[in-house]
Amino acid sequence: MSTVTGEVFTLSLMAFALGMDAFSVSLGMGMVSIRLKQIVKIGLTVGLFHVWMPLIGMLTGNFLSEQFGTLATYAGGVLLILIGFHMFMSGFKNDEKRSFKPIGIGLFLFAISVSLDSFSLGLTLGIFGAKTLTAITLFGFFATILTWAGLLLGRKMKGIIGQYSEAFGGSILLFFGIKLIFPF
Repeated sequence: MSTVTGEVFTLSLMAFALGMDAFSVSLGMGMVSIRLKQIVKIGLTVGLFHVWMPLIGMLTGNFLSEQFGTLATYAGGVLLILIGFHMFMSGFKNDEKRSFKPIGIGLFLFAISVSLDSFSLGLTLGIFGAKTLTAITLFGFFATILTWAGLLLGRKMKGIIGQYSEAFGGSILLFFGIKLIFPF
């Protein structure tokens, strides 16, 4: 596999893992009565937040990488492990989803809450020197698609899929954090 293909594949997996957080929350949100027009708006908003948050993180990470070199790479790996572990553990908690509708300030709060992890991941990717445009495009794409999928699936069914999808996404981030610290 070429270097570019490998990086796109790796970034796609990371984007998918982050999008699983948006999917799981959207699944619960979709169980509330939401119109299709609002679903489109929610998905696009979450996608935009998954572009801007990691972009800010990547710019910060690039700066840290130039200043601190290898130490910054290890810090990025530890950060990924912590994010992944948090997502993994959150996937097994039995707390109820919020019952507010994602309209106006609720939409902003919803989008930022599922996008905060993407800032940290962007910080890590900036330290690692990932391709910025590729990363933020994939993050936005996967977040939008998975948000729509979660909202639409949530309309169709009630279940525990969202809980396990977040744990799955967290385990992917854990793997990449370990890979950064211990290249194999």
